[in-house]
Order: sequence, then C-alpha cells, then structure tokens
Amino acid sequence: MFEYVSVREMASKWEISERRIQKLCEEGRVEGVQRFGRSWMIPKTAEKPKDLRRKRGDIGV
Repeated sequence: MFEYVSVREMASKWEISERRIQKLCEEGRVEGVQRFGRSWMIPKTAEKPKDLRRKRGDIGV
C-alpha cells in the first residue's frame, strides 16, 4: 500500500509550483496518483516526470 503526500508537499520536494504538479497529475504523468474529490494524492515515492515543455531557444520544426 502506498503512502501518499499532498500536492503542496510534492511541490516543495520537486521544487516546482503546485499548479504544475496538478497539471502533471491531470495529464497522467505521475505514477500511482489518486484523485480524492478536488484534491490529488501522490505516492511519496513518485518520481518527478521529465519536463517536456519547450524552452526558449529550442529549435522549432
């Protein structure tokens, strides 16, 4: 059984915003995440997904 943490706790651990964590959960990019009402609960051992967003200076095709 997983031990879960909140979006706020994971945002602090991964050093990204709470909103970004929510988007990652909505997109299904965090393994084992569970939705409880309007809140997301994230397994304590979940790995931070790679950032697939384009960065300034990336070459577009």
